[in-house]
Amino acid sequence: MQGRIWKTPPPKGSSNLPDIPTPGNYLKVYPRLTEISGIFLGRYPVCFILLQGADFILDAPWPNPSAPGSDHLRLKSIQGTGSGAFALWSDPMVEPILEVRQLKKYFKGPGGFLERRVPLVKALDGVSFHVFPGETFGLVGESGCGKSTLGKTVLGIYRPTEGNVLFKGRDITRLSKKESIRIRSEIQYVYQDPGSSLDPHWKIRRILAEPLRIHTNMDKRTIEEHIREMLKAVGLGEEHLGLYPHEFSGGQQRRLGLARILCLNPSLIILDEPTSGLDVSVQATILKLFLDLKSRFDLTYIFISHNLSVVRMMCQRLAVMYAGKIMEMGDTSAVFERPIHPYTQLLLSAIPTIEKKGVGGRQEIAVSGEPPNPEDFPPGCRFHPRCPHTMDRCRKEAPELRRRGDDRWVACHRELK
Repeated sequence: MQGRIWKTPPPKGSSNLPDIPTPGNYLKVYPRLTEISGIFLGRYPVCFILLQGADFILDAPWPNPSAPGSDHLRLKSIQGTGSGAFALWSDPMVEPILEVRQLKKYFKGPGGFLERRVPLVKALDGVSFHVFPGETFGLVGESGCGKSTLGKTVLGIYRPTEGNVLFKGRDITRLSKKESIRIRSEIQYVYQDPGSSLDPHWKIRRILAEPLRIHTNMDKRTIEEHIREMLKAVGLGEEHLGLYPHEFSGGQQRRLGLARILCLNPSLIILDEPTSGLDVSVQATILKLFLDLKSRFDLTYIFISHNLSVVRMMCQRLAVMYAGKIMEMGDTSAVFERPIHPYTQLLLSAIPTIEKKGVGGRQEIAVSGEPPNPEDFPPGCRFHPRCPHTMDRCRKEAPELRRRGDDRWVACHRELK
């Protein structure tokens, strides 16, 4: 780190805080899936939390499931770190900022020259959910399940085949070009590869100023002041304005992408794999930045990720997707601690861990088969060819996403207690 190799912690007495990124601390960045919501002082290295300037308060001791009989102090961020559900999001009087209703997106598949029928790739097939203001809503699932397609269809990059997307109570699925441009200033997208979204021929000053020239009537001096302020908000300085995108690291490119979309003061940001390709220390810094920006600019996030540990730490609610449909949706803590759908159980059991098998009560579930062909889904439940609990009804009838208890929605035919 910073051109030096750390093999051992500092000598005793040199510091009362574990602020050196030793290999031991490096492995402690991610939360265990067996832990409940919140950040534990005994689990997270202080160098990645406290020394980055996080505001925090100490909460009451919470029982630690990974160590029965012992309690840990929870480090509760003022920005709302953790996956606990807030009363605001269950209040029926609060209107959602985003509502997706039976959204479908079909792509034309590859067809032969003499083929009359062009196959359809059903990337999304009847997806419904809602996101409340100030919430971080997670989307998880295997590669190819439709997460990124869902985010781009919500934004308007893809025009939906069927269904509706309501943003602040207004249907935005079929707007005119002029209206869609105005809406896109309020909904922004962070791409998986930040470098590909930055023009390699432009300097950073022009990249950040371009959205303001398109969407606002600011003069040149006001634009310059605004982009300098946004750079400072994401932890970069004025000296970076004269550089090109290739002169930045992966983490810095993500900061630049955030600075560009924050220039337009959006309400909703879709984060598509925002920590992919980064080492764990940089990931922790970027996640802390997301929390700071969310609090400072009153943002709402849709968080798309394969990293379930990060999703658990960042999101209040999540949806588990498979083959273009939502299999399970609900409060993040409840889904991780008591997964209901067999696919959710499979997904959680497949997470690699450096701990011994069986520690924490999470058992590995064996599964056979591959995800279905999106051009030819099997009848009934799309997971039934791989499900260990398949019934005759599963092969014939597709389950609907139904409510199971408080704030839990599951698409499964099994009778659950």
